[in-house]
This record gives sequence, C-alpha cells and structure tokens, in this order.
Amino acid sequence: MTAADTKAAGPPPVPVPRGPEVTGPSSPAKDAKPRARRQRKKGELLPYLLILPAILAIAAVYVYPLIKTVIMSFQDMGRAALWGNGETPWVGFEQFTNILGDPEFWQVTGRTVVFMTICVVLTMGIGLLIALMMLRLSTWVRLVLTVALIAAWSMPLMVAASVFRWLADSDYGLINTLLADLTGNEDWLGHNWFLDPWQGFGIITLLVVWGAVPFVVITMYAALTQVPKELEEAASLDGASAFGVYRFVTWPVIKPVFTMVATLSVIWDFNVFGQIWLLRGNKPEPEYETLGLYSFSKAFESTSFSQGSAIALITVLMLSGVAVYYLRQLIKTGEVE
Repeated sequence: MTAADTKAAGPPPVPVPRGPEVTGPSSPAKDAKPRARRQRKKGELLPYLLILPAILAIAAVYVYPLIKTVIMSFQDMGRAALWGNGETPWVGFEQFTNILGDPEFWQVTGRTVVFMTICVVLTMGIGLLIALMMLRLSTWVRLVLTVALIAAWSMPLMVAASVFRWLADSDYGLINTLLADLTGNEDWLGHNWFLDPWQGFGIITLLVVWGAVPFVVITMYAALTQVPKELEEAASLDGASAFGVYRFVTWPVIKPVFTMVATLSVIWDFNVFGQIWLLRGNKPEPEYETLGLYSFSKAFESTSFSQGSAIALITVLMLSGVAVYYLRQLIKTGEVE
C-alpha cells in the first residue's frame, strides 16, 4: 500500500470497548402490550369470580343432595340404616323396577300430569288476557293493578293457603255463602269441597293459579310493550282485523317469552307440594297425592327412604326434557338478542 493509498483510506477505525448493556426503561409501546394483556385477563376472570359464590352455593344446596339421592335410590335404606345401625345394602335397580311396576305410581303420575296441564293452561291464558288488557288501561289504573299483582305475588304461601282454606271452609266459607245467596239453595251451606277430590283439586288449582298469574302478567306485559306500534298500525291500515294483527304481528314478537314462561310453569306446577300440603292440613289423603307428595309419603311415612329417592329421581328425569327445552329456548333468545 502506498502512502497515497493510506491517506485516501483515512485512519483505521478505533475499536470501541463494549461496556455493560444499558438496562434502562424500555419503550412505552413494549410495556403497553403486557399491561393490556394483564388487564384483559383480569377482565375475563372477573365474571367468573363474581359468580363463584353462587356456583358454590348451588353445588352445596343442589348437587350434593342430588348425588346422595342417586346413591340412596340404588340402596335399601330404612330407619335403622339412616341412624347408622348397620350397613346399607345395595339392591341395584330393584327400587326402580318395583316403582315402575306399581299401578299406584302410574295413577299418581297421571293425576300429576292432568293437574299440571290444567294449572298451566289456566295460568298462561288468564295471564296473557290480563296483560293484553293492561295495554288498553289508563296509566293510573294500570299502576294500581300492577301494585295489586305484586302484592299478591309477594304474599307468603302459608298466608295465601290460610285465605283459601277460609274461602272454602264448609261452615264459614265465603264461597258457600255466595253460592247459597246466588242460587237460593241452602244446601251449599255446610258443603265440604274436599270430600270429592275433583272439587278439592278445583280449590287447589285456584290457589296455584292465583299465585302464578302475577308473574305471567308482568312478564307478558313487558314483552307486549316491545311490539313495534308502527307494525300494528300498518297492519290495521292494510285491513287486518284485531285478531289478524295479533296473529301475524304481536304473537311472533312475544312467542319466545311466552314459551319460556310456559316452560317454567310446567316445571313449577309439576312439583306443586306446599299448596296441597297446607290445604289438606299437613296430612293429604292418597287421593290428593301428586308425585312430590307421593315421594314424601314413601320416604318419611313408610320409612323407605330409598324408594322415596327413586321416585324423586324418576321425577327429575321426567322434567329433564322440559328443562333442556327451556335452556334451548333461552339460548335461542340470547342469540337473537
């Protein structure tokens, strides 16, 4: 290399010693991503943390008794085994085969289905009619009616049962007095409504429907207020009758809510227990037994706890289809919303 070449290339680069790496604060953009991820993770966990106490309470109140019921239904637990005297023998499906082969079980099941059907039809029909009527009432009348419905809804079952026992009392009942005055037949005075199971179930049905109608009315009225008024007016202008407007405009809007409330009513009325128990003085006759009372009498009056558990489990299986249908409707409604 000549001197000219060395001058043109310049001085050789001076090596810079590598010091320790700088560990100062990173850029804001790099810190923002982990922080957002942590916040998002906290936000995703928050609903589960809030619902955790309810899940634990449901597990303690429902899941453990259900597991215990399933276990007892495959055993033969009597009074001695309940108090820990001796081991409880396993009998497999013997309890189920005995119950399903008993004609009394099917008689009680048929009575329960008929009673439930009548209660649901009356509850949904009366509730829907009152909800439709509320749309045409003035504001203050609708407010008074709503307060009355809520008061009836919030009344304790024992109080409501006492009122209906007084109404149907054979000696001092208001129903007998009114019928005697209206018909002029004094034979109604002293009439015992519970001697005939059909008449007795009529009084029980009145109590069940009376307690369930307020919920149906308030729910259906809320659904009816969501029907677009302009669609109803357009249908009326096109010549549709009042029934046609309801059939083709109102009903499709309120149908999901009606279906869900009817499904809930089926579950509630299938498991009616307290109304019959209280109206019959805490000792209902066999003619008034529905599946809930039948299971109770087998378990605690006949001290066959395993048989009562098996009947309760069969009832749960019968209602599981209704519960699945209800959940399906609930999911479909959520998807629409």
